[in-house]
Amino acid sequence: MMNVKAILEAMIFVAESPLPLKKIREVLQDSEENEILGLLGELEEEYRERKGGIQLRKIAGGYHFRTTEETAPWVTMLKGVRPLTLSQAALETLAVVAYRQPIIKSEIERIRGVDVSGTLKGLLEKNLVRIVGRKDVPGRPIIYGTGRKFLEVFGLKDLSELPTLKEIEELEE
Repeated sequence: MMNVKAILEAMIFVAESPLPLKKIREVLQDSEENEILGLLGELEEEYRERKGGIQLRKIAGGYHFRTTEETAPWVTMLKGVRPLTLSQAALETLAVVAYRQPIIKSEIERIRGVDVSGTLKGLLEKNLVRIVGRKDVPGRPIIYGTGRKFLEVFGLKDLSELPTLKEIEELEE
């Protein structure tokens, strides 16, 4: 009999990005969704209890192994990568897109009060913002939103995990 939990662990370990439940079910056709979800919960708990250097997290609609906050600085030194840095303009533009999506460039510029062409281009190149369509008005402007990479970078399961404006105001006080 196959050890489904071990198979799940191996699949998530080799996945380059968060592994969606849909993909897991395609591979593990003989396993029921409830069984898979139960085993994923057990794996999450096992990694949390052992207090090791990695954890299993549900991020961006899938499951992914991540380093813990405590071990991240050493992993960063080992890999020699710098964390993603964003300018103040990029952060502000990204926040507008994240909270107001779907949104067109002119609406972002109205909110920010400045031209966002270069900033938006940079966010698109980093895959933090994506084109989600075109608005059905004269000129058919491009509509922007966030995607999976945004959720991955900020460690969010979905957009509902973004702090509310009230929570942000409370932090500022």
